[in-house]
Amino acid sequence: MEYKSSFNSGKAFQVILHGRAMVKEMEITKVSIRDRLIADLKVIMSNPRDYDFSPRADINDNILSIQNEDDDSSRTSFELDSDMMATIERDRMLELRVKFNVDGMHGVLLHKTPNPRDGPKSKKLAQPSWKTILPLDM
Repeated sequence: MEYKSSFNSGKAFQVILHGRAMVKEMEITKVSIRDRLIADLKVIMSNPRDYDFSPRADINDNILSIQNEDDDSSRTSFELDSDMMATIERDRMLELRVKFNVDGMHGVLLHKTPNPRDGPKSKKLAQPSWKTILPLDM
């Protein structure tokens, strides 16, 4: 593990950790076909300041596997059917939709407030998510 310190105008001392696992857990929640193969991925990070997420996708036989860069402990897999395999062989790419969570950051909510997004002028709440297109190793 490497420690790095820096002096900023707002903070006197800041410790940045390098060389540890950022992703605590990953799960493929859904795989579907539209124009290309789309996989929804739920990622649980270890710390709210973890920004190092670089997914890689590969296919062995008919099993789609996704992992964080060179981290076998965060590997997740999904079995594809014949239509999905035909789409993969045609495109050789995967659209990945990722939703991020931080485990244990807020604890367990006992009393949830009702959803405030129900009016005609309401705004959608922000969600930590992104989309990307990954090349597939076959």
